[in-house]
Amino acid sequence: MFRTKPIEQSIRDTEEPEYRLRRRLSAVDLAVFGVGVIVGTGIFVLTGQVARDTAGPAVALSFVAAGIVCALAALCYAEFAATVPVAGSAYTYSYATLGEFPAWIIGWDLMLELALGAAVVSVGWSGYFGSLLSSLGVPLPASIAGEDALINLPAMIVVLLLTAILVAGIKLSSRTTLVLVTVKVAVVLLVIVAGLFFIKGANYTPFIPPSEATPGVAGLGAPLIQVIFGVTPTAYGVAGIFSAAAIVFFAFIGFDIVATAAEETKNPQRDMPIGILGSLAICTALYVAVSLVVVGMQPYTQLSTSAPLADAFTAVGQPWLATVISIGAIAGLTTVVLIMMLGQSRVLFAMSRDNLLPRGLAAVHPRFGTPARVTVIIGVVVALLAGFIPLAALAELVNIGTLFAFIVVSAGVVILRRTRPDLPRAFRTPLVPLIPILSVLACLYLMLNLPVETWLRFVVWMLIGVALYFLYGRRHSRVGLEGTSEASPR
Repeated sequence: MFRTKPIEQSIRDTEEPEYRLRRRLSAVDLAVFGVGVIVGTGIFVLTGQVARDTAGPAVALSFVAAGIVCALAALCYAEFAATVPVAGSAYTYSYATLGEFPAWIIGWDLMLELALGAAVVSVGWSGYFGSLLSSLGVPLPASIAGEDALINLPAMIVVLLLTAILVAGIKLSSRTTLVLVTVKVAVVLLVIVAGLFFIKGANYTPFIPPSEATPGVAGLGAPLIQVIFGVTPTAYGVAGIFSAAAIVFFAFIGFDIVATAAEETKNPQRDMPIGILGSLAICTALYVAVSLVVVGMQPYTQLSTSAPLADAFTAVGQPWLATVISIGAIAGLTTVVLIMMLGQSRVLFAMSRDNLLPRGLAAVHPRFGTPARVTVIIGVVVALLAGFIPLAALAELVNIGTLFAFIVVSAGVVILRRTRPDLPRAFRTPLVPLIPILSVLACLYLMLNLPVETWLRFVVWMLIGVALYFLYGRRHSRVGLEGTSEASPR
């Protein structure tokens, strides 16, 4: 169960002709992927929501705090991605450090972040798309669009179109992402520049409002930290800044997906750290700037929670910008869905190549150089989830799955430093073990702020994964069948 797969073997596996991915990505492509998956609805909705309810004008400091927490995990990902430039991200790293069973668990866990996340975001995409069409006088029937539809047709269509792009090649995927990221970043910059003309200094006072106790939540909806320690979140004040950081952290989710493309990067030792850390730095700067603008345009107590940016511009007599913001949100969500499915396909590709899933799924298309079979399967599953199943209640599973992966990767850096100190490292996480330990503690704190019901669903999902490992993965494992951790290609 805890047999490890040597890093050298993982790297040799990438050269097998039948399972070889094409190296076509640069540092710029990786940074674009990172910005593409991080900047979603969070920047258009979450900024105003947490400013009004939790942090006040100091919400910008909450984004800085959340960015620092993400940077801790990003430094750990950067070391692994540069040292082990193999598809699979946290799954591959876990196999090299913790063993096969933990690797399977983390691969199973990543489905919560990637496949379920793509389905949840595609439903949000459908909502923005329907809203934009309605504003243009072409409303969609309620039966085929929106969360309450019998079949969410726009969500299914966008997923299947993006699946076709992913199958057609990594370079086409990166070019599509570049176009859409350019559109949404342009919209964000327009919002920042236009908003500067409507800022009132009085709206920043007080910058940190006086602290207020928030009512405790009862039942399964209560945060786990409240149930265990009796600690309830605080609104406003210094404590409110950090409570808000726990919320806005989830606007940063996605930078880890960049690591799944390591095997398709021309110079991963140099480019992976640039892509991971660069995209995180860009997005942090955008989030801070937008949050400062929105709280400067309107008193924080008057911000809306559904569409704070659009409503802020409507309040100052610029409703046309609401339509522009919707276009930016659609472009933003499209890239999020695309890159989440890209990441999921690479994780399952790596698991299949190791025989923990049927090996035939790992076959690379001879023309396009992509894992076409597993990509199509993921596309169909995500489309069905988005089209027919209400996903709102499951959205927080995406968060807990991501945080769990961050903890495993951070711990893995310390373990690999001890077990393989001789391994060449093009990028080294600074201040080990301090940085990884801080990353683990910060992520664990954020997990404890999630509701009890989310933890229960997470445990059930993990138990299903454990059953599948013993029913299939353990008996078919490539490393296990070779009878040695130094398995040779078959």
